Amino acid sequence: MANANIKRVKSSEIEFKDRLVSIQRVTKVTKGGRTFSFSAIVVVGNENGVVGYGLGKAKEVTSAIAKGIDDAKKNLIKVPVLKGTLPHEQIGKYSGAQVYIKPAAPGTGVIAGGAMRAVLESVGVTDVLAKSKGSSNPHSVVKATIDALSKMRDAYTVAQLRGTDLNKVFNG
Repeated sequence: MANANIKRVKSSEIEFKDRLVSIQRVTKVTKGGRTFSFSAIVVVGNENGVVGYGLGKAKEVTSAIAKGIDDAKKNLIKVPVLKGTLPHEQIGKYSGAQVYIKPAAPGTGVIAGGAMRAVLESVGVTDVLAKSKGSSNPHSVVKATIDALSKMRDAYTVAQLRGTDLNKVFNG
């Protein structure tokens, strides 16, 4: 997950839309009985290349969601989006979840399920093909998707890293 290409973004300068990916009731058993609380996974994004995820835990659902949104705004990354799709295909992994995302032609739509769809729509991708393998746990799938998106690089970034002209990146 430690990747040199991850670009952190400050949340104070951008307007975000949040999406609730999953909410779960968790139980802690004590000698006094069961104590219920809620765990919420939230994805925030400006639908223009910036996305983040967060986990909130609280006694009430609304508090858990609010904490998740605050946490998500602290974990933002910048993703290159070219004409509504991604620059190249990428594999992301986290724990038991593995995701494969691939650019698609205009008009294809977001072909992804559940947790992946929430992340990709928050980024602002409109055309993408995606596949999730292994664990279907929403928390792992969100983190694997974020991992794949954080590895994305556009041609301009590749040219800068190589210290060459943009045309040389494509022509060899």
